[in-house]
Amino acid sequence: MTRPRRGRHDQGQASVELALLLPVVLVLLLAVLQVGLLARDVVLVTHAAREAARAAATEPDLDVARAAALSSGGLEPSRLDVALAITGIDQSQRVEVEVTYRVPTRVPLVGRLVADRTITTTATMRVEAPP
Repeated sequence: MTRPRRGRHDQGQASVELALLLPVVLVLLLAVLQVGLLARDVVLVTHAAREAARAAATEPDLDVARAAALSSGGLEPSRLDVALAITGIDQSQRVEVEVTYRVPTRVPLVGRLVADRTITTTATMRVEAPP
């Protein structure tokens, strides 16, 4: 069995293909990384909303809810907004906390192509009576 002969024009073909495809693969990997960071921030905002609702259930105050959301960790205070609403009457009062967070796109190259995203999560809990 004989090997096919390579012509002179075939030399370096793999290098050219790599040079053409490598930037595309790199941008795709960076986009996947950005999606992963966005998913992490969704979990953090959901946790912050639950913590804020838990704190507001014992003391229905916007400052208490905001402090609880910030203490849940991982979120920049300048990008976090907290809204508080109390509904119901007497024994059936509920506190609803809405946490909005503007997620920065931090990944190089992809961050310039995609604008910052906004995540909004709502948590509701029953207001606890003071002891």
